[in-house]
Amino acid sequence: MCRLAAITSSDYFSPMETVLALETMKEGHDGSGMGIVMKDLGGEFEGLKGFPILSGICSEQGLDAVDRYMETHGFKAKYVWAPAVREVPGVQRRDHYFAKVYQYPESYLDRPMSEKEDLLMRTRLQLRRMGEEDESIIVFSFYPDVLALKEVGDPLEVAEFFGLDRDGITAKIVFAQGRQNTNYAINLYACHPFFIQGYASMTNGENTAFVPIREYLMSRGFPGYIGYNSDSEVFTHILHYTVRQLGYPLHYYKDVITPLKAAEMDRRPDAGAVRLMKQSLRSLCIDGPNMVIGFTPDGTCFMLQDSKKLRPGVVGGVRGKYALMSEECGVDRAIPKRERPEDIFPMKYDMVIVSPNADKVRVWNQQQG
Repeated sequence: MCRLAAITSSDYFSPMETVLALETMKEGHDGSGMGIVMKDLGGEFEGLKGFPILSGICSEQGLDAVDRYMETHGFKAKYVWAPAVREVPGVQRRDHYFAKVYQYPESYLDRPMSEKEDLLMRTRLQLRRMGEEDESIIVFSFYPDVLALKEVGDPLEVAEFFGLDRDGITAKIVFAQGRQNTNYAINLYACHPFFIQGYASMTNGENTAFVPIREYLMSRGFPGYIGYNSDSEVFTHILHYTVRQLGYPLHYYKDVITPLKAAEMDRRPDAGAVRLMKQSLRSLCIDGPNMVIGFTPDGTCFMLQDSKKLRPGVVGGVRGKYALMSEECGVDRAIPKRERPEDIFPMKYDMVIVSPNADKVRVWNQQQG
């Protein structure tokens, strides 16, 4: 198993808050890696929200290749951030960790966001291909107001390595995952959270339906549905496919991955739509156990379980700040001053949804619709 920690807030906060909450759940991960994705950035990034940020790791040669590629394709660097890395015994340092902020090519300045998103995705994928053979270029995200950091090691040591306890970087949404290495070799592309075009997710569990889901997604003809170094990456792509590509409301993501039985569907006011989704998207049905935490481009965060409900998950907090965690001790660390009886432990029919800016939390129940 892995352990997941997410905090969403109306105010900027340090990513160390999420890492320290993850640390309380240390028995659930083995120190084989940590990934952090931050959204709605503060500090030195606060005035750069309209510009895409390229997050990744490069060797010396890889960094030169990235710079040449970006310049050739019309991207102009506006700002470069690098973590204040310090030597930590449990983490092996690589040449360059970076987040580069770019201006869009002139030909894209007035284009709609959907076209800009496709450009950013194609660019990220090309850079990934350029460095994949020798790991000279590793790219996690290329999108406005989003920054990703990943490295092999114990989460607290990785956070100290990146200097997150003293750097001053802040965000309003921070997702962090402590990895339990089970099915795959240690590869940073297999480290949660996963991200594509404004959508992110991380998962605790085992996706035993991985192969048919992967094949279905890859058959859609969308260039971003590739990689799959982890069986959990498909959860992010299903989210993207359901909401962005098909245009469904977010709560239908729950219906797609954990469809109801026929008799249960009949009680829904939208029974016809739910039935059609199950028929046409049957290949995207998961077979866990899985607990999923994710966010969408507008800053909505959510948690859901599969029907087996064999992975822990809890949501708790106060208006303006909520924590979505694998375990209650994580919520205790992140938001100790709250009404604990109001904590939500989603069951197999539930999808807990926290609105942007952590304004409110609600539970959407599949049976009631």
